[in-house]
Amino acid sequence: MTRVALPPAVEGERLETRRRSGQLSYYVAGRGEPVLLLHSINAAASVYEVRPVYEHALRSHRVYAPDLPGYGFSERSSRPYDINLFCDAIRDMLDVIAQEHGKAPVDALGLSLSAEFLARVAVEQPARFRTLTLVTPTGFRRGYHRMRAAEGTSREIPGVYSTVTFPAWRGALFGALVSRASIRYFLGRTFGSKRVDERLVDYSWRTTHQPGADRAPFAFLSGRLFSADIRTVYEKLTLPVWLAHGTRGDFADFTESDWVRTRANWQVQAFDTGALVYFEQPELFCRRWDDFLSRS
Repeated sequence: MTRVALPPAVEGERLETRRRSGQLSYYVAGRGEPVLLLHSINAAASVYEVRPVYEHALRSHRVYAPDLPGYGFSERSSRPYDINLFCDAIRDMLDVIAQEHGKAPVDALGLSLSAEFLARVAVEQPARFRTLTLVTPTGFRRGYHRMRAAEGTSREIPGVYSTVTFPAWRGALFGALVSRASIRYFLGRTFGSKRVDERLVDYSWRTTHQPGADRAPFAFLSGRLFSADIRTVYEKLTLPVWLAHGTRGDFADFTESDWVRTRANWQVQAFDTGALVYFEQPELFCRRWDDFLSRS
């Protein structure tokens, strides 16, 4: 696969730190109280996925948006990509933020699967957070009430990782997954519409054409990054949580979100969009998000 130029995903300084999760790249901009934004995990994930929120938040906050391990400008080396590595990246970013803001708690937003990692770290270190915003988080589909396995257990499907990474077809398989046509197809399923953001398509294609770009995605495809105890994790959250999700596309099943409506610290808001709510309704999403942050 030919390497292509990868421009910054968002404006602002791009800095690097080396801690628990290895070499971690992150963008930072704005002034004010700290906000941490986490992109999702998939074959073509990037900070570009949170760009509309980033651009809004930097007007009133100091915004931090890392390239998670295996993505963007962060380390993409050959190593185990698992739940703890991604949680370590969040811990690393909390330490980075603390260097500038001291013990001030952080407002954090996680998209899709990254919401699981964010919730896990928030249960572990609740004093480090002021609020959590979970945008189309995984863990609320029909049947997820059974996700109460031992702490930290993943949902890896035996044999899948070794199959997809078999040298004879590894490169061809990943190449097919991250062609422009494939990226546009899967984004269409995410948006629940063929009207996808073409700039997002382009950046997704570019970030997948970097050395080591297949390593984290193959771990994702194996199920290794999904938590088998996520229902237990979510139920342990005690700080204010806003769950925002779309009602179209492949990620619109929030059948098992009713239980959070009985919790005083949870708020749920559905939008007539696909999974990337703020790409389709940026003004409404950001207004509701600002309301949540100000009330909290």
